[in-house]
Parts: sequence; C-alpha cells; structure tokens
Amino acid sequence: MLQVAIVDDHEIVRAGLREMLSEEIGIGIAFEAGSGEEALASLHETACDVLLLDLALPGQSGVDLLRTLRQRHGDVRVLVLSGYPEERYAMAMIRNGADGYLCKECGRDELLQAVRTVAQGRRYLSSRMAELLADEVLGGGAPAPHQQLSERELQVFLRLAQGQSVSVIGGALNLSVKTVSTYRSRLLDKLGVASNAELATYAVRNGLLAD
Repeated sequence: MLQVAIVDDHEIVRAGLREMLSEEIGIGIAFEAGSGEEALASLHETACDVLLLDLALPGQSGVDLLRTLRQRHGDVRVLVLSGYPEERYAMAMIRNGADGYLCKECGRDELLQAVRTVAQGRRYLSSRMAELLADEVLGGGAPAPHQQLSERELQVFLRLAQGQSVSVIGGALNLSVKTVSTYRSRLLDKLGVASNAELATYAVRNGLLAD
C-alpha cells in the first residue's frame, strides 16, 4: 500500500486531505505533522513513500524541511501542496528537489494523480507549471529573479525578508555570520535591491511571505 504523510500546520487541511486520500484504495496515511520538526521526528519512527508538504510552516519552513529531507531521507518523494500559485514558488521548488508542486485549490483527481506520479519516481507538473516551463525554455517569458535562486539562497532570502538578523539566520541554518552576509550580498545583487527593507518589499510584492 502506498503510504502518504501529510505535513501542514492547519488541522482542518490535514483532516480534509486525510479523508480524501483514505477513501482511495491502495493509499494509506503514514502520519500527519503540523511542523517540520514534528515531521522529521515522525519519519524516524514511520516510513512513508510520498510526503505532502506545505511551505508555510511554523518554525522550520517548508523550504528548510525540503532541504533536510533531501539530505537525510532522499528516498522520500516530496509533493509540495501550497496555497501559493505556481508562479510564485513552483519552479524554484522543483529546481531545489521537490518532485511535484500543486496548489491547494486543485481537485481530488489531480491530487491523486500527482501522488501516484511522484510515487513512481517521476516529476509531477501541473498544466500551469508546464506552461511556465515551456515559456522559460522557449523564451516566451523571463522567469522572476527569485525563481532562479538556489535552495540555500531562497532559505536566507525568506528569513531576511521576515526581519531575521544575520546572526539569527546563521544559528538556524548552521552557517557562520560571514557566510550569511555573503549570501545576503549575493541576494541583493540577484534581486536588484539595496537593503533588507527592499528585500522584504520584494517578497511582499511577489506574495512570498505567509499571511
């Protein structure tokens, strides 16, 4: 039986997903978690085939958790199920190790298709993601600067945009203050901004911060 884990900080969302998936023959719920830390603790006790991951988690963000999963649990397939539309995060998440990306507004059939696709070791691309990828490949539209950031750059960027200091970020990500400062300088250049305040403005303008 295909075992699916649900990681989302909203209990009502987890309940809806659990009910939806449990009704399907051949799919079971391995565990549920409301935070990244809880998800990692559960993974030590209970294996899963596919992990449904929300990006807006308390504490360790979904971006942080994705990086940790790729380092410690490389065999787990990760399907990002986010409230953010594809234009904001999808391509960056796929580049940084996610096996698929879906908006929470998706229908039941699409969710089941995505779960089964990534469980088979393939990437799942929604129709909107396919359009974005085609535009990028064919030159029909330049990707937003934040979509080109590396996984670590995206982690640092989101924390800076939330107002965290260089020292706090270094402690959270196990990086030296000097290294975080280097990432900060690189981000300012790549995003075309001049200060942390402008980084935050960029994040808000592009809908990259959780409500």
